[in-house]
Amino acid sequence: MTKQERAVRTRSQLISAAALAFHQHGFTRTSLTNISHQVGVSSGALYFHFDSKEALATEVVNQASRALQSAARQSYRAGTSSLQCLIDTSHALAELLRTDTVVRAGFRLNCAGHGASRTDLCQEWQACVQRLLAEAAREGSLAPGASRQSIVAALVAATVGFEVLSRDDFQWLSRHALSGFWSLQLPCIAAPEVLDRLSPAGSDTAVHGPRVTRPGSGRWTT
Repeated sequence: MTKQERAVRTRSQLISAAALAFHQHGFTRTSLTNISHQVGVSSGALYFHFDSKEALATEVVNQASRALQSAARQSYRAGTSSLQCLIDTSHALAELLRTDTVVRAGFRLNCAGHGASRTDLCQEWQACVQRLLAEAAREGSLAPGASRQSIVAALVAATVGFEVLSRDDFQWLSRHALSGFWSLQLPCIAAPEVLDRLSPAGSDTAVHGPRVTRPGSGRWTT
């Protein structure tokens, strides 16, 4: 292994160890010394990659943002309605928050204002919901008289709330919990003629199988 490869591996290990520490102990109680010990490197090696705990938190947030964006893009499939894409995206994000320590820690750090990242993950999710609902409106998929502003507020508040509740119980981010949420919401959101074509549990290919990125997709959506 070359020196450069070792440096890349060490940086990755530091980020993973930091994410776990931030998740378990919070930003304030996490120390760089403990992180370096966890990885088995000196404090000098850690400072070679990150000059402060804030810088390390920033990278955790940035990696979480990239993972969430990638999962969201991969949930978009040609020929699928925008409402189904929204459902599938929520399942993909919940799965990452439940299973990926870097994503989970990055989301919490970002919401608490730690790190110097310019990313605001809650705002990005809100923008994603807004865009997909705008597409659904153009498709004629929304219920007559439905207020997009009210729908966005309800969906974002509920899904972000699931993440907060999951800090004590991961079942809040389970496919079952999210399916129940969508089963309750969809009759109020979707036009009657499209309701039966929507799967609250998410499309199997989107949630569990290979995904195809929609051409031209941007950060969280087109």
